[in-house]
Amino acid sequence: GADGETLAREMEKLGDAFKAMTDSPDVQKAVAAMLQDFCQLKTGDRVTIHMPMVPELPIVMLACARLGLIHSVVFGGFAARELATRIDDAEPKVILSASCGIEPGRVVAYKPLLDEAIGLARHAPEASVVLQRPQLTAEMGPNDHDWGELVASASPVDCVPVSSTDPLYILYTSGTTGQPKGVVRDNGGHAVALAWSMRNIYGIEPG
Repeated sequence: GADGETLAREMEKLGDAFKAMTDSPDVQKAVAAMLQDFCQLKTGDRVTIHMPMVPELPIVMLACARLGLIHSVVFGGFAARELATRIDDAEPKVILSASCGIEPGRVVAYKPLLDEAIGLARHAPEASVVLQRPQLTAEMGPNDHDWGELVASASPVDCVPVSSTDPLYILYTSGTTGQPKGVVRDNGGHAVALAWSMRNIYGIEPG
């Protein structure tokens, strides 16, 4: 029907806008500059990403790869203790988060969860960078910094060369059977697996 066609058109527009934002080298360079210049991160440093499903999530993952940073994405719906466990294991220098997530019928504040997790963790990150979303403004502390302000003042940076065996990211198991285990994926292995699976499993060709 007409409603379905309208929804399909709107979803296509949204998808195009999302792709344009996440694929933009300039956007990735600016976020990478924020990590390098303000956060003083260098190749081999670790960061924890605790964010909802927003365009900035894949952008910051790509920005980390651009600088040779090792990122660990933690599911935004985890309770503070689960986040703290992963902070202690990865020992990130910086945590990247957002003010809130959006679920059907409610807005979930992320910042209080992050603050509680940092309080529970043995490891103390040097700083947190928070993406302020219009649905909820997070209360900022002395070690918290505004994502938008930092990116706006950043100068784009180029890619840093890394070895194929250098770590790219840490992916944690659920922890339902004990302590969560961090699986480390390297740059070369990830790239090869991604290139093969896109074509042979998902049937997706370049372009």
